[in-house]
Amino acid sequence: MNRSDLYTEVTSIIVKSLEEGQASGKWEMPWHSFSSMPQNAVTKKQYRGVNVPLLWICQQQRGYASGHWATYKQWQEAGAQVRKGEKGAPIVFWKKIDIEPQGEDAEEETRMFARYSTVFNAAQVDGFELHAPVPAEITLDDNCMAFIEATGAVIEHGHPMACYNILRDRIEMPRKELFRDTIAASASHGYFTTLAHEICHWSGAKHRLNRALNNRFGDQDYAFEEIVAELGAAMLCASLGVASAPRDDHAQYIKNWLKALKDDQRFIFSAASQAQKAVDYLFSLQPQEQQEAA
Repeated sequence: MNRSDLYTEVTSIIVKSLEEGQASGKWEMPWHSFSSMPQNAVTKKQYRGVNVPLLWICQQQRGYASGHWATYKQWQEAGAQVRKGEKGAPIVFWKKIDIEPQGEDAEEETRMFARYSTVFNAAQVDGFELHAPVPAEITLDDNCMAFIEATGAVIEHGHPMACYNILRDRIEMPRKELFRDTIAASASHGYFTTLAHEICHWSGAKHRLNRALNNRFGDQDYAFEEIVAELGAAMLCASLGVASAPRDDHAQYIKNWLKALKDDQRFIFSAASQAQKAVDYLFSLQPQEQQEAA
């Protein structure tokens, strides 16, 4: 599969998932309800970038309980066997290729090329036993709030809506007691999902990761930053063992996201890459022991 086809296929998977959520009227993103990151069952490494929403979408659509994946060959090497007739899920990896110099004064170039691979879920194989995760020693709220506090972000409560105030370089949040339990999530999960979204915006300030933040609602740059924060919040929540919750304002964003995805086949790749950088940056601000556990 060439790069153009790869971008098209990945984008079409995400567009279809968003359109199905839009049609249901629930305004849920395909990455909601997951409280763990997708992980390679053999290497134990978490998937990154665009592979995170891709595998979450597949897990959600097929109803897999496990977030563990591996290639056909990896499963075989682990002593397991993918069952006959099982359909894999696409992932993207980047391969470094050295380009030979073409002239006397030319220097050797190194280029990164996107490649396509297929992985299978633990639910699709025989001969693999998944060990239960060890429960965390600290409570959910303590874990999450300690993470936020370690970033050094200034957070003010008592505002009418949640947002990252660029001029004041601080996160503005409604009072905690205004968050309520819903069918989709508890009040505490809703609160932390909202806070995670805003701190991902916070990470993009000029003196941090320097993303374009000062954009108008409706344009492509605005849509890009919103989906970066949305994906970043989902990745951050999952990394901390929290299921991200739907936001009330998703309805107004989905139309813009769908347009941007259809206009630019590389949009989701870039957004997922920036979301991953935002989460990596937030983890870099944590105490050393927290970074090692991530």
